[in-house]
Amino acid sequence: MLQDKSIKPETTIQLGDSDARASDDRTGRKMLVQVLDALEQGIIFWSDGGRCSLNNDAVFDVLELEKHALQRGSTLVQFLTAGAERGEFTPEQMKTHLSLYAAQKTFCYDATLPSGRTVSASVRPVRDGGHVVAYTDVTAERTVSRSLATAKADAEEAQRRAAEVLQHERARQREASLLAQLDEWLQSCKSLEELYRVVTAFMYKVLPGTQGQLFIYTHGRDVLEQVCAWNSALSETRVTPDSCWALRRGRSYTYHPDELSFVCDHVQEVMSDDVTPDTYTCVPIMAHGDTVGLMHIEFRSEGDNPEVIDSSAFTARCAEHISMAIANVKLRDELQDQSTRDPLTGLYNRRYFLDELRKELSQTASRQGNFALITLDADRFKSFNDDHGHDAGDAVLEALAEKMLALDAGGLTACRVGGEEFSLIVPNADRTRAGAVIEELRQVVEDMRVKYIGGPLPKVTISAGVSIYPTHGTDPQGLIKAADVALYEAKDAGRNCWRVADSHSNIMF
Repeated sequence: MLQDKSIKPETTIQLGDSDARASDDRTGRKMLVQVLDALEQGIIFWSDGGRCSLNNDAVFDVLELEKHALQRGSTLVQFLTAGAERGEFTPEQMKTHLSLYAAQKTFCYDATLPSGRTVSASVRPVRDGGHVVAYTDVTAERTVSRSLATAKADAEEAQRRAAEVLQHERARQREASLLAQLDEWLQSCKSLEELYRVVTAFMYKVLPGTQGQLFIYTHGRDVLEQVCAWNSALSETRVTPDSCWALRRGRSYTYHPDELSFVCDHVQEVMSDDVTPDTYTCVPIMAHGDTVGLMHIEFRSEGDNPEVIDSSAFTARCAEHISMAIANVKLRDELQDQSTRDPLTGLYNRRYFLDELRKELSQTASRQGNFALITLDADRFKSFNDDHGHDAGDAVLEALAEKMLALDAGGLTACRVGGEEFSLIVPNADRTRAGAVIEELRQVVEDMRVKYIGGPLPKVTISAGVSIYPTHGTDPQGLIKAADVALYEAKDAGRNCWRVADSHSNIMF
């Protein structure tokens, strides 16, 4: 009986504990549901078998679902499949979600609802299996985030564009500075030869990644000859006008191997048939509206100048400046020729003769040497004008000038100082050399025959006088007077001869 009494109370206690635990579970579950329902987030608990065992009412509002869309016992696969069909995420994303569920991973993802709202799902596994998923409306946050991202991207793009503009402006300023330096050097050149040396050095320095040539038309304008080159391995030194697309089209031409363009003949001629040239540019050199030359530049990848953005465009600008410089030098030379050349014979005039005589005096005195001054004129020249007309007289003067220019005497300066009177300045000449020069001229003049429209003219002869520095004078006036006196002596001796000042032993012809 004790034993029975002792067992019954124990049994009664055990039943009471079970009822109490069951009551506590119901109370706890009720409180849990109340807590979950009080949350703004939508909550779903998926069991280890992937079935819905608990959810709050907020999940329907957050996910915009009807009550029948989620019930106790609904499977996770069915739920996610329905979400993919509504367009909340893609089927590929759904597969990724399921694999993460199966691996008991913590992860998050965004679902885009049909209304356009964005819901963030935070998935966390629980210790005994299953997962708790919290759904939060993050539409406002995502909108702000996207706005911030867009604003950041716009700011970065604006900064990038500003940097490009700044870089381009700095490069433009550097290019302008380089062109200003080129202009300064070109404007300081005294001759075309000096200008060509400046162009060679400038292009070699500023565009080291190029190889180029500068061609200028010959007087006949039937061909262009190379006047300077840099880094150039091309052997072509002459270009015909019809062999270059730039000259034929009258504007700059750039050849690109990968574009619709054609190789100039003058480039192809120096290359093998199976070789494609690199990119190159041909730019006509213009002066006063007339084409006077051509700049050809081939671009190589190595050795580019970081200060130059577009080498091809910069080359065209360089060509413009070089064109202007060439035009200025040519104009200056033309004006110089007009002021120092005799328009009929092409010889230097009296003004140039006096300047050159003073210069030769100074240079010869500094080196303590000597030079000869020869004064000559055509014998009985007046008869050519009187008997045959002034055109015949001009033909005689032109023929005399041609013979003087043909004399083989290094550094000789031939001038027409007036009428039929000429002067020759012969550097580094003593009596012997001066005599050889004037005797050669006397003989070729005596042998020449001047052709004229009215028929051959009578034989032309010359008389000449020679003075030597410093023997016969140390200033221009003294040398000129001494040579004139010797000329009068040659005239008195019968013409067609020459005399040296204060000399009584010269041969007369």
